[in-house]
Amino acid sequence: MKTTRHRNLALSFFTTATRVCGVDEAGRGPLAGPVYAAAVILDPERLIRGLRDSKQLSPDKRQVLALRIRERAMAWSIASASVEEIDTINILQASLLAMRRAVDGLAIIPEHVLVDGNQLPRWHHTCEAVVQGDTKVAAISAASILAKTARDALMRALHEEHPQYGFDQHAGYATPQHLASLALHGASVIHRRTFAPVRAAIEARDRVAAWCGDSMP
Repeated sequence: MKTTRHRNLALSFFTTATRVCGVDEAGRGPLAGPVYAAAVILDPERLIRGLRDSKQLSPDKRQVLALRIRERAMAWSIASASVEEIDTINILQASLLAMRRAVDGLAIIPEHVLVDGNQLPRWHHTCEAVVQGDTKVAAISAASILAKTARDALMRALHEEHPQYGFDQHAGYATPQHLASLALHGASVIHRRTFAPVRAAIEARDRVAAWCGDSMP
């Protein structure tokens, strides 16, 4: 495995690679839904203005940029890891798994991979981790935007199946609204049961069910 770790962009600035891939994830923090990752190789001949960390953009601007990235990038790929995988291997490993799937899904093999954060997947690519890379590297910003818009679209679709939780409003994050709905309705099939608030809600409802059962004549 050819891997190099750097906390700055020195290698990025001086590398001779022409197919540099940016990778980022979306959805590590939510209590529900899969975690997404995207990989993007930008085309230096087709610049995209306005790229930045997806969290710094309005939803409308993210959608506009996501379309431009899909149209102008040399290659792009979006992948995910399921709720079941998150609960089985933990959210960090599931995020890294989604990243591997995203890079593996590229139509072009990258010469160098830049990953947002301080953790790297296990793979054969020459790569580096870039802390706050989504604000420093255009290809990582593009990946951030694709991952975020794809996951948000899924959570809006899941809202239609589970309207009681308000996924269209918070995308599964632990907002007061979501926590209240979780306490009232319990966990759905798309909640991450290893996450503390979800586990607490399940245990609370189990205690109530047990108490009601013991109290029955």
